[in-house]
Amino acid sequence: MCGLVGIVSNQPVNQEIYNALTILQHRGQDAAGIVTWNNNGLHARKRNGLVRDAFHHRHMLQLAGNVGMGHVRYPTAGGSQPSEAQPFYVNSPYGICLAHNGNLTNYEQLAEHLIKVDRRHLNTKSDSEVLLNVFAHEMHNRANGKPSPQQVFDSVKALHKRCSGGYAVVLMIIGYGIVAFRDPNGIRPLIFGRRKSGDVFDYMVASESVALNALQFEIVDDVAPGETVIFENNGYMHRQKYSGKTKFSPCIFEFVYFARPDSIIDGLSVYKARLRMGEQLAGKIVREWPEHDIDVVIPIPDTSRTAAGQVAYHLGVKYREGFIKNRYIGRTFIMPGQDERSESVRQKLNPIELEFRDKDVLLVDDSIVRGTTSKQIIKLAREAGANKVYFASAAPRVQYPNVYGIDMPAVNELIASKKSDVEIEKSIGADKLIYQDLNGLIRSVKHGDSHVTQFDTSCFSGEYVTNDVSKKYLKKLEEDRNDLQKSLRKKEFNENIDIFSDSEEPGKVAVIYKTF
Repeated sequence: MCGLVGIVSNQPVNQEIYNALTILQHRGQDAAGIVTWNNNGLHARKRNGLVRDAFHHRHMLQLAGNVGMGHVRYPTAGGSQPSEAQPFYVNSPYGICLAHNGNLTNYEQLAEHLIKVDRRHLNTKSDSEVLLNVFAHEMHNRANGKPSPQQVFDSVKALHKRCSGGYAVVLMIIGYGIVAFRDPNGIRPLIFGRRKSGDVFDYMVASESVALNALQFEIVDDVAPGETVIFENNGYMHRQKYSGKTKFSPCIFEFVYFARPDSIIDGLSVYKARLRMGEQLAGKIVREWPEHDIDVVIPIPDTSRTAAGQVAYHLGVKYREGFIKNRYIGRTFIMPGQDERSESVRQKLNPIELEFRDKDVLLVDDSIVRGTTSKQIIKLAREAGANKVYFASAAPRVQYPNVYGIDMPAVNELIASKKSDVEIEKSIGADKLIYQDLNGLIRSVKHGDSHVTQFDTSCFSGEYVTNDVSKKYLKKLEEDRNDLQKSLRKKEFNENIDIFSDSEEPGKVAVIYKTF
């Protein structure tokens, strides 16, 4: 999962892109990048690490221009190498920068075709670079002077026919503007808004509505499945719906874990969805365990707080904050290796003993993926003096790989893929384990008047909306992205930490293209 932002404005955009990326930091903590453009050229800064570490005052001064884009990376395809930080850039035609959230399921076929047939060079193993080159190739085939809306629309339409998977894309065509589009299934989120600036509008597109809210942009709409939206540098906006086949299926895991609770995705409130997850979970507990002896409900901060509060309310028991979170430790689910995930739990969470001592405690988490974090948290609760420790997941059993941009591809690393509820209960050390039902999760996210009729639930159901995910593909994915491979990529990353060499001018922002 990654975070995207693009802004076309009548004033410098460097600070607003930085602010937006900081707001979207929860979507990726591996790397950050900003690219801006003015008449002096294209200015880029990309580094591994958090936004606050990648950009200092001297870098911001050099990121000049009234149009730009940014990205925070969470690695899936490719890896964590510094060279794979986004946005990516190609100089032909026009000069194009691209940032991408999601994952292409036909990456290898596309990469081979680009190299052998389209005669384009790839520098990395990133599917984002493949997306960029597919778009650039289609634009090149239609190039006739300066870019036009129809040329862009036709190029994206051709891209949709070639690319499969989940992808939300923000790209910048040098001297022309920002382009945003989304895969025909609408799996990954993308939303845009505008802000009055004199007699014209500034435009902004981002992965989540909360970034637009914070920068005081009025929300206009979500980018529809397959739709293309163009924001020209001169203030004009163009939209075109996709004329091909669509099957609107936004990722339900966005609502479970990734998105901020104050975001609205495809017209659906993440906060309200999590409230209803708690209601559905409490209903299941009442049905299946009416004589429960729960003294207190304690959330695993932060994502599960909303659901846990509703569980406590509907069960009629106390809700307490039993864990204090160190906010300077990254999210364990998106850490690259098993050892790091295990080691970080004690650094991240510290129990308040008085909330656990001699009590029968129900811990509520948003989901259980590998089970490692759950096991460590239950151990912390017992060490703090809990009498019994029950564990509830606001999401159903995660037992299948996600291939559309969430890093849970290795089946043998998913605890629910090979164990029953009773076996998981024993493995993580809980006295009782309760999972949300999939139908309950869907009811939680979807409200009655929503235009969303189905979701991508592949990690729970094993049903893939692109219909091209074979056992052979999943096996190859598991081989490429298991914890061992992540450890090897981390070693490679540590040996080559910088993207651009800072040896001559520390902190220099690269100027990599001049306007046409």
